[in-house]
Amino acid sequence: MRAMILAAGYGTRLWPLTIDRAKPAIPFLNRPLVGYVAEYLARYGCDEVAVNLHHQSESVRAALGDGSRFGVRLHYVEEPEILGTSGALDNAREFLEGDTFVVINGKLATDIDLNRALDTHRRTGALATLVLRPNERRERFSTVQTANGQVHGFGPAPIIPQESDNVSGSSQLTDPDSRLSGKQDTRLRAFESARMNEQQEGGGDANESDVPLMFTGIQILEPRIFSYIPRGVFSHTTTDVYPLAIARGERIAAHISEGMWYELSTLERYLSTSLTLLARAGRELSIGENSRIEDSADVREAVLWENIRIEAGARVRRAVIGAGVRVMAGESIENAAVVRAELVQNSERPPKALEGEFRGENFVVPLSQ
Repeated sequence: MRAMILAAGYGTRLWPLTIDRAKPAIPFLNRPLVGYVAEYLARYGCDEVAVNLHHQSESVRAALGDGSRFGVRLHYVEEPEILGTSGALDNAREFLEGDTFVVINGKLATDIDLNRALDTHRRTGALATLVLRPNERRERFSTVQTANGQVHGFGPAPIIPQESDNVSGSSQLTDPDSRLSGKQDTRLRAFESARMNEQQEGGGDANESDVPLMFTGIQILEPRIFSYIPRGVFSHTTTDVYPLAIARGERIAAHISEGMWYELSTLERYLSTSLTLLARAGRELSIGENSRIEDSADVREAVLWENIRIEAGARVRRAVIGAGVRVMAGESIENAAVVRAELVQNSERPPKALEGEFRGENFVVPLSQ
C-alpha cells in the first residue's frame, strides 16, 4: 500500500531548531522525525511513501536518503509554493491515485493500530476514513462532529470549562497516555461503552458522550477523493474537500482509536514527547552522533543533537541542545532549547516562535513562556 507523509510546513513553532534544517529532518529519538513516521508506516505494509517538500528540502533529502533504512522507498514531491493538506495530495496525484492509500501528518509519534483503521475503512466502504481520538483534556485541536460512525463536520477547538482541572497553560502538554481520574475517567468509560455498543450493532464508532473528538492526522483515502480536490491550488481537506464530499452524500468514516499519540509541533511538545518515550525505554538522554558529555558534567532529561560538547561542571536539565552547541564549564541550561548563536544572528524570529536570548556562543530559548 502507498502512503504520503505531509511534511512541507515551515515548522515556525519549532524555531530555532528548524533554522538550519526542515522540520522533517530534525532528530527524534536518534533518527529524523519523518524517518520515525516512515518506520510506523512500514510496520503496516506501507512501503512506497511520498514526502512533500518545500522549506530547506535538501536537508530532508540528506537526512532521509532513499528511505531504505526506515523500511520504505521514499518518493520526494516538491512544492514550490505551499499547497495545503489536500493541495499536497493533488500535487502527488500520479503517485497516489492507483489504489487505497494512507495519509499521515509528518510531526506525529504514535502506535495507533493502523490495521484496525483499515478494517473500518473496508467495512464501511467509505470515501475516506479519519482516525480520531477522544480529546479528553480539551486540547486546542478542532472538534470533529460524528454520528452513526460517520464524520458530519468540523468545529472549533473545545472550550475548557472554568471549573475544569485542565485549566492551565500547560494542560495541552500533559502525557496523553497518563491515567485519568474521577469524573474524567467516568466520562471516558461512558464514551468507550457507547462506541462498543454501536460497533456491536454493525455501525462505525460513535460519539455519544460529552468527550469531544479530535483528528489525529491519520487518514485512509480512496482514489476518487481526487474528484473533490481542486487542481493546482492551495486547499485543505477539512475546509475544502470533506465538507463538499459530505454535502454530495459521500461517506466519511470515523474510526476512534486507542493507543499512544503525540503531536510535535512546538518546542515544548517536542521535548516532552521525547522525554516521555525515552523514559518508557528506561533512559533519560538522547545523544546524537559525535556528541560528548565530559565526566563531571551533570546532564539529565535532555535531547542532544549531533556534534555537541557538554564541558566539565556544566549543568543541563530538561533541555534540547542543537547541533554543534558547546555548553561551557559552569554554565547551567534548564527547561530550554539551545542553538548556536551564529545561526540566529542574521535571522528574524518567526511570529509564532518563542523569544530567546544570546548567551555567549549560544542562543537560548526558555520554554516557560
